[in-house]
Amino acid sequence: MAATDVDFLGKNVTKLADFSAAEIEKVLDTALDMRRIVADGVKKKPLLTGKSIVTLFFEPSTRTRTSFELAGKYLGADVVNITASSSSIVKGESLRDTLYTVEAMGVDAVVMRHKAEGAADYAAKVAKPVILNAGDGAHAHPSQGLLNLFTIRQHKGRLAGLKVAILGDVLNSRVARSDIVGMTKMGMEVHITGPKTLLPRFFGKTPVIVHDTIEDAIQEADVIEILRIQLERMKGGLFPSTREYARIYGLNSARLKAAKRDVLLLHPGPMNKGWEIAEDVAYSEQSAIREQVANGLAVRMALYALVLGGVA
Repeated sequence: MAATDVDFLGKNVTKLADFSAAEIEKVLDTALDMRRIVADGVKKKPLLTGKSIVTLFFEPSTRTRTSFELAGKYLGADVVNITASSSSIVKGESLRDTLYTVEAMGVDAVVMRHKAEGAADYAAKVAKPVILNAGDGAHAHPSQGLLNLFTIRQHKGRLAGLKVAILGDVLNSRVARSDIVGMTKMGMEVHITGPKTLLPRFFGKTPVIVHDTIEDAIQEADVIEILRIQLERMKGGLFPSTREYARIYGLNSARLKAAKRDVLLLHPGPMNKGWEIAEDVAYSEQSAIREQVANGLAVRMALYALVLGGVA
């Protein structure tokens, strides 16, 4: 099936495992059109006039929440933000009842971030609005995976055949899981490394190559993605200290020489500079970290337009 033949209308976006390669291509192609809308200077297109969107965040977020909000507004939709701290959730209201409440108000789509793995899939089963997963625990973050693919394709002109190295806290990273699914679907070769305590066991069934050292993982890499150390999800004892982590697994300019000269550097943010990535590397010419933010807006606009009928 050609990407242009893909029908997204009403599709829930809970994980990239539900996407075909053709569907991923369709999102990336649509995101390119959305970038042009943002660059046009008139950030108000009536593609989703009459549509209503609720963003429901049970965990903190800056980039994802703001870009989902702006994406809806730029396309003409009405967007309402709900946070756990300012809603009836603090009074003990269940996720199901919260979803039923927004559904009763005629909402067309719900963007949801939740600490529990599988929360987005659950929401898609019990609620009628389209569900877009903005991150569920350490399970999935599909829009982040898509924006990473979009950024890579913009810089490299292709996806298939590229070598990608993913470094660091894979165990707690929903971004890494979505990246691995999306990248392998698109024909990319994925290599990973990090402390053994931060590498989940599921890789035995996943087409990735695991390395003991960062130097081996990034050897001749086209793309390097550095993951944030997620201390908030750790119980402690998974590595001696952040200083020791930086010494063994942190990406610095000396280590970067093992990759290709035109290697593309990605990071989902926020960065722990000096831990998983050196500051000079984070702001180097190879870095597309700031560009990822702009691309995240374009990808989320594309998802809205596709699932709510703003584009064919």
